Amino acid sequence: MISTRWLEKRKPHWSRLEELLNASSRKGFKSLTRAELQELSLLYRQIAADLAVLREDRGSVNFARYLNQLLARAHNTIYSAHRGSPSAVIDFFARTYPRVFRENLRYTMVAFLIFLAGAAVGSALTYHDPDFKVKILGPEMVATIDRQQMWTHSIVGIKPVASSAIMTNNITVSFMAFASGITGVGTIYSMAFNGILIGVIGVACHLSGMSLQLWSFVAPHGVLELPAIFIAGGAGLKLAYSLLFPRFLPRRESLARAGSEAVKLLLGCVPILVIAGTIEAYVSPTELAVKFKFGLAGALFSLLIVYLFWAPVEKPTTDPAA
Repeated sequence: MISTRWLEKRKPHWSRLEELLNASSRKGFKSLTRAELQELSLLYRQIAADLAVLREDRGSVNFARYLNQLLARAHNTIYSAHRGSPSAVIDFFARTYPRVFRENLRYTMVAFLIFLAGAAVGSALTYHDPDFKVKILGPEMVATIDRQQMWTHSIVGIKPVASSAIMTNNITVSFMAFASGITGVGTIYSMAFNGILIGVIGVACHLSGMSLQLWSFVAPHGVLELPAIFIAGGAGLKLAYSLLFPRFLPRRESLARAGSEAVKLLLGCVPILVIAGTIEAYVSPTELAVKFKFGLAGALFSLLIVYLFWAPVEKPTTDPAA
């Protein structure tokens, strides 16, 4: 149970946030001083934590409802005042996106595990029933693999066109994985089917003695393309989770809040997929040494991991009254 002392200690901060929001409503966001803007940001984070505490106490429903409305106002005020600029774009990719990715890592991991399960199923079915690959890949592609030929050599002669088509396709797949996440079924299907596909291709090429050719083609661009698709799938799963399990929020508000971060996750995938598409057209299908391709894949994946899991250390802002 929430104590009266705790409530009395926190109420002045709630009142102060409401005061700042009222001032912003009357005179505009720009009327706030730099110190007031910093205070607004700090109060927003602190009161979000207060709301989480109140939601755990059934006797504090009215306080929780009040803070929920207050935070919604603060959120609208803060983000409606945001203006796009080159520095804002740089800040998004340098700081915001890695942070949002880490905060929602569990959804990306679930998407990855669904993909992995699909790959295991596709591999097992193809290994035990070689004819299964025809149902998934089609007779023409299977015939090409049986002749121990890669189906990617045509890319080399039309690199610019191929690069554009690959980028468009990959971005479309990612957006579909995201958009179909409103129920979760579409995203799960997308992740599972792509996993089955890679499993079938992997075993089919293995049976034809083409494993090295396949993975030396996939590795350079796949280390970027696949994580980006997992992230997009994770964004779709986040939408589904917010809709199915809104907790104390109305479903519409729960979806709106989740949608804000999910869209950020999706947008951050676009440049990763652009780079992957360029590599898939200009590097992956070429006759470059296998060692070079795998070395490039290792370097790119290492850079991606460093980017996603590295973040500038921010000095914590303390509030003696908190």
